[in-house]
Amino acid sequence: MGKRLFVMIAIILIGVCTMSNLEASENVKVKMITNKGTIELELYADKAPITVENFLKYANDGFFNGTVFHRVIKNFMIQGGGFTIEGNHKTDTYDQIQNEADNQLSNEVGTIAMARTNNPHSATSQFFINVKDNNFLDHKDKKLGWGYCVFGKVTKGMDIVDAIKVVPTHVNPKTGMPDWPVEEIIIESVEIVK
Repeated sequence: MGKRLFVMIAIILIGVCTMSNLEASENVKVKMITNKGTIELELYADKAPITVENFLKYANDGFFNGTVFHRVIKNFMIQGGGFTIEGNHKTDTYDQIQNEADNQLSNEVGTIAMARTNNPHSATSQFFINVKDNNFLDHKDKKLGWGYCVFGKVTKGMDIVDAIKVVPTHVNPKTGMPDWPVEEIIIESVEIVK
């Protein structure tokens, strides 16, 4: 009886571990619901596992809810995930992550990538969606600069991204940040598609 129970528990544990590894390597679909419409994304957990896990933690915590696209440059990208409607910077709740830009993915139009400071391993919650091919942001050489990690792509709602990229912008009077949309572009929620 004891040996049989041990074997059954071992089989269950092996199954659970196998499922966890499978799930970790599968791509994840999310919906980014904005006041302009819904953007659907596929996140490449197989190519950027640390980055996708980090993004999903912020999404599951509701961190993105009520944040805005605070930097919009129509021939470059739209950036969000870090500022409130009032212009307040949200305090990141997780540590900075390792840059995975050497994953062979390119900053092509419609891809989502992590924003960061000059420190290559400083990404936290902020991300951007490329609205043109920005290959100069790709990883080339660790000595020359890490590049910006692509971790997914828009699969539906590129018309929403295109509508956001052309909104008028100004220098935000509270933050002094340029390229801030005059009309607030609010991220209402980021939801994992089951």
